[in-house]
Amino acid sequence: MSNFREFIQQDRVRVFDGAMGTMIYARGVYINRCYDEVNLSNPEIVLGIHKEYIKAGAEIIETNTYGASRLKLAHHGLDEKLRDINAAAARLAREAADKAKREVFVAGAISPLGVRIEPYGPTSSDEAKELFKEQAEALLEGGVDCFILETFHDLAELYQAIRAVRELGDHVIFAQVTINDQGETAYGTPPEIFTPRLDHWLNAEGADVIGLNCSVGPQGILSAIEKMRPLTSRRLSAQPNAGMPRDVEGRQMYMCSPEYMAKYAKRLISAGVKFIGGCCGTTPEHIKLIVDAVRALSPGRRTVPSITVEEHEVKADPVPFAERSRFAGKIAAREFVTSVEIVPPKGCDPSKMLDGVRQLKAAGVDAVNVPDGPRAQSRMGALAVSVIIEQQVGIEAVTHYACRDRNLLGMQSDLLGAAALGLRNLLLVTGDPPKMGPYPDATAVFDIDSIGLANMVNRLNHGLDPGGNPIGRPSAFVIGVGVNPGAIDLDHEIRRFEWKVEAGAEFAITQPVFDAGQLKAFLKRIEHCRIPVIPGIWPLTSYRNAEFLNFEVPGVSVPQEILDRMRGIDDGARALKEGVKIARELLQEVRPYVQGVQVSAPFGKIPHALEVFEALR
Repeated sequence: MSNFREFIQQDRVRVFDGAMGTMIYARGVYINRCYDEVNLSNPEIVLGIHKEYIKAGAEIIETNTYGASRLKLAHHGLDEKLRDINAAAARLAREAADKAKREVFVAGAISPLGVRIEPYGPTSSDEAKELFKEQAEALLEGGVDCFILETFHDLAELYQAIRAVRELGDHVIFAQVTINDQGETAYGTPPEIFTPRLDHWLNAEGADVIGLNCSVGPQGILSAIEKMRPLTSRRLSAQPNAGMPRDVEGRQMYMCSPEYMAKYAKRLISAGVKFIGGCCGTTPEHIKLIVDAVRALSPGRRTVPSITVEEHEVKADPVPFAERSRFAGKIAAREFVTSVEIVPPKGCDPSKMLDGVRQLKAAGVDAVNVPDGPRAQSRMGALAVSVIIEQQVGIEAVTHYACRDRNLLGMQSDLLGAAALGLRNLLLVTGDPPKMGPYPDATAVFDIDSIGLANMVNRLNHGLDPGGNPIGRPSAFVIGVGVNPGAIDLDHEIRRFEWKVEAGAEFAITQPVFDAGQLKAFLKRIEHCRIPVIPGIWPLTSYRNAEFLNFEVPGVSVPQEILDRMRGIDDGARALKEGVKIARELLQEVRPYVQGVQVSAPFGKIPHALEVFEALR
């Protein structure tokens, strides 16, 4: 125990292991089994997983006891084996740690009881404390160095777990909560409240650690950590899951790119995290790359030995940017590119849309932007529409691709198919949530966000799948991303833009812009990581249209001056004429600062979009 205190109090970042359930499942143990009981029936599986994480560089490994409290074991008829299961789990982890050729420590894992305690449930606080205590006693019997209380969403329940461990001695505690996509616990407690509360509950000497695990993935945890850091002097821990979780028999698991996790590990460390690891869906490969990220941020102070996991990545040289598409060729040549955004049809007949696209080609427009379910509307798929346009009209498409509707596997399949069909220009977006559309109860996926998607496409361009496995000939996508110069939290928007560029973004298209000064100020802010920026311009059709964009479309701001110009024009034709005039004036003003323009066709009115391009003559 004294060695462990010295170990964690050194001014270094320490690495936990990753998911246990994910690895047990990968070894053929079905999800209807009690994974904690595997400590008794198949101990070699658990021991082997511990050894893999140690081989990958983990310095602290967790016992296989996430569901080993009495109430959870009772669901499987195993509550009478609680002590055997927990003690065996600790001994297995201890055996793996002791056989390592370096210092490795064991954390006894304790999770919520799976029931609500008072005042929201029938289980009293004292009953909850005693349930936690008997599990902790068994873990101590097996030889743990510390305790990790993880994935708690109810602070009252976490407090009882802390009390239970404290009654058994002065053991180091890692107290970790889980948060939702709003950055709050399931009961709506934000970091500004739970951080000082946990700080107060833990050891006054400061040996204990507070942090987050599982939750909504690395990005959500990073945002919360940034809020926690100023509120405590304690060291922070973070164990994100591999993307958005999926619940399977109480266990949330699925895979996401190790590279994506490693990039966020760097950001978490920069935000103040001292203990980093993985939760659901992470594997030894994730931990290996996280260890590499930690080492890269601590040059000259490496105590972790070189990793012996075999390297299987064999990157291919990407297709030169200028050769990937005509659109990319013009950007590479620093020529001004033009595009028009059209809306895919609601039905299965694209003929009317294609008539409009033919007008664009005849007018010399470089590309057609094809949105992917904008505002969560159900329309013909963007990939199919793009292929139809390129094959039947002969003009290039810029295909919007959203994270909302596909998981990681579906995205990879879509993108490989798109590459085979000859699509090249992509605009990668996170996507509007279903609640914005006509089917608010539809399930959103959001396995990864647009940053993670940019990482994935960039890897495909290097001939690698998300797991680092070669795919043969690399894809030749032109990687575009969205950006919002009018974001309310501009600092956050710029950080995300920096991360998109780091992930491999090669051009950006903005949300509709109505304020030239705002755009120019934004371009100045991103000069340090500048890629070609193409502003979105929307010809207004009426004052009501301007109000809608200003107040109901996220990320769009229409200046009062423009609202005033549109107000009072009752005639539809005059209002549209004024909207086109405003768009032309804006294009003329920003043209020297950007490398192209995307004009939206208001309500599918292609001729009015083309009128905006008169500003380029």
